[in-house]
Amino acid sequence: MLRKLTSKPARLVVGTAMASLLALSACDQQDTRLERARDLADATLDQLSGRTIVEQDGTPALESADVMDRAIAGTLRNDMNFETASEQPMFAIGSIIAKPKDIPPAEPMALETEDDVFLADPEALAETAEEGADAPAVVAPAPSTSRSLTLVEPARVMPKVKLDPNARSKSLNEIDKATEELERAAESEPAAPQQTRSLSPRSLEAAPVQEKEAARKLARRSVISKDAIRAQRDANSVMLDTLSKYGVGGEVAMSREGQMVIQIGDDGGSPTRFDAQSGPKSAFQSFLAIDHKIECPEDPDMMTVQSNPVMATECIVKDLRASGQFEYVEKDYIFENQFARKPRPDTPGASPDVTNGTITETEITPNDPLWALQWHFQNNGTGEGESTGGAGFQDFWTRQGTEGSPDIVVAVVDTGLQMNHPDIKNSPNIASGWDMVSDPRMGNDGDGRDSDANDPGDLCDPSVPYAADTFHGTHVAGTIGAAATNNGAGVAGGAWNVKIVPVRALGKCGGRLSDINDAIRWAGGLIPAEDEEGNEVWNDNPADIINLSIGLFEYCPASLQDAIDSVTERGVIVVSAAGNARVATQFYAPGGCANVISVAAGDARGQIAPYSNFGPEVDILAPGGDLTRDDNGDGRPDGVLSTKASTNCYDPVTGEGVENCFYAYEQGTSMAAPHVSAALALLKARDPDADSDELVATLLAAVDPREPQQCAGSCALYPGTTPIEGSPEMCLRPCGQGLLNLAKVPERATAGGGQ
Repeated sequence: MLRKLTSKPARLVVGTAMASLLALSACDQQDTRLERARDLADATLDQLSGRTIVEQDGTPALESADVMDRAIAGTLRNDMNFETASEQPMFAIGSIIAKPKDIPPAEPMALETEDDVFLADPEALAETAEEGADAPAVVAPAPSTSRSLTLVEPARVMPKVKLDPNARSKSLNEIDKATEELERAAESEPAAPQQTRSLSPRSLEAAPVQEKEAARKLARRSVISKDAIRAQRDANSVMLDTLSKYGVGGEVAMSREGQMVIQIGDDGGSPTRFDAQSGPKSAFQSFLAIDHKIECPEDPDMMTVQSNPVMATECIVKDLRASGQFEYVEKDYIFENQFARKPRPDTPGASPDVTNGTITETEITPNDPLWALQWHFQNNGTGEGESTGGAGFQDFWTRQGTEGSPDIVVAVVDTGLQMNHPDIKNSPNIASGWDMVSDPRMGNDGDGRDSDANDPGDLCDPSVPYAADTFHGTHVAGTIGAAATNNGAGVAGGAWNVKIVPVRALGKCGGRLSDINDAIRWAGGLIPAEDEEGNEVWNDNPADIINLSIGLFEYCPASLQDAIDSVTERGVIVVSAAGNARVATQFYAPGGCANVISVAAGDARGQIAPYSNFGPEVDILAPGGDLTRDDNGDGRPDGVLSTKASTNCYDPVTGEGVENCFYAYEQGTSMAAPHVSAALALLKARDPDADSDELVATLLAAVDPREPQQCAGSCALYPGTTPIEGSPEMCLRPCGQGLLNLAKVPERATAGGGQ
């Protein structure tokens, strides 16, 4: 129902709205979309000019909520018309990742804490309880033939070695000293062992579910072997020789699993502010370079190399590869979040219209006021409160009798989390995380790695028009379940009860590959971080699922694949955004890496979104949104609504402007991946004994297959794709086994064998 408004001003630019909506014609089904664009543009113009506003037809939760619990960002940006052919990855100048050959697999490590003890019998549990809860958390190798938890002294943090080409003997002594120190730590016995608890395979089968789950998590931890230490020692000597050749210094950080990071120069690489093709860079990009795939000359002049840090990086990579000492050597690439937008003029969001999200009295419906706008969680269908692009979360909550479990851990490797967000700061779902951004220039928080996973913002270059902090990780984590759900405020998450571990690996201008690799391993409980005093800090909540809503326009780097393999071998599920470059996912990382669940983005119709990557590497299609469409007819673009601090907002009940708010629509494969992570968390909560393969099989079996037209786009926009028979202008873009639909997950079998 519409009513007249005579005084409401148009606070956003109407012409920009029209241009954005008519941009739909560049996508598939041009005639239909043009007609829809005209209708939507007309309605939007009426609303934005103040002529009309949609009358509410009854949503008590929304209307009764405080304005700050329901206000939504009213400014949206998208980049549907950007070209991807010129996209080139960037890398950190002077930073190189390498791994020596023949590094043996890391040994499992066990951990015992006062809150998480795995014991063989009740008597031992009682005995430990009597000992008190003051004993420190400690680590020790776990024999492969039995399951045991042993209390020992903490291992030492892996050292960094300075390599000075002008002081070769001193550098070699530093290498030997670090090697000897690590070898002593690896072979030493605990100074004062307190308790050892053994658990035979038989008692593991009989153990309670929570104890078995604890054992699986503890077994993920790794300890360095002597062979790995010695391999890194030999690699350090090769690195020293290579740096000496060009007269440059550096620092090498060693790792438990063999991966090493070398920083050229005393300060981690002499930054340059000039790039031959792009001209002078801002101060925020002075330490990054576009990867133009330049090659090191056959006989490079030392002065040329020393004066050009980009060339120095390329030459050292080339020489280290040629040494035959390494499994891989590669540049430290910069990953970006996978919001499908780039800075460009503001596009206004439409004025509000809200429908009642309650479908039936028997269905579980969260009381979060913005739930009715979250089409992406709704049941798949065309009825009231349903969406043809919905992922069926509501049906799962209702039929399966679970909204999640705090025993299930999802790590979000991203930009961090806005800890002061009102729907997050009091959420019981947030566990301690870590800031893995090593370079203070990218950290934006005044320091390097530390225990503060708060997102201070990631704005790269303030001089770029309309550029802003993305708070990307907060939006992603909110979709999974970081926000407190069913609390009468804001939005709902996919898994109401889940433990979210924020791992900050992206900062200003993106995230280094080396930081992302460490973030993945720390999230999986394989390596420790280091606190300000140099002590090891392990993730007390090793992840069951790791969400990577990040991307690099490059084939999967070897070091990233190594990190992914290291956690998946221990039972962790890695979920990745397929990427937003409108290309085959094989050209993108981590979506094109092996051993990940690669997720393409769908719109509110359940069709692949125009920006989404595609191809045989994609496993599943999930809601990612499309801000250029309004297929559910609610007067708003069909983005994914989640947590995120924003400005230039509006009240969805009155339509009045609000200066600041905490919820926003976004689009991208970044938004699709967390739907899959949340779905897997729900499946794991329902079946805690299921391993990763079983969970993934259950997920992929419960999809809605897509017709070719639902995974298609204009051939003109997607060169190299295959035309669909009968529709020569439309080309197939494979988008996985189907659309995520949790409503299709069968109910658990009862003891009597029924469903």
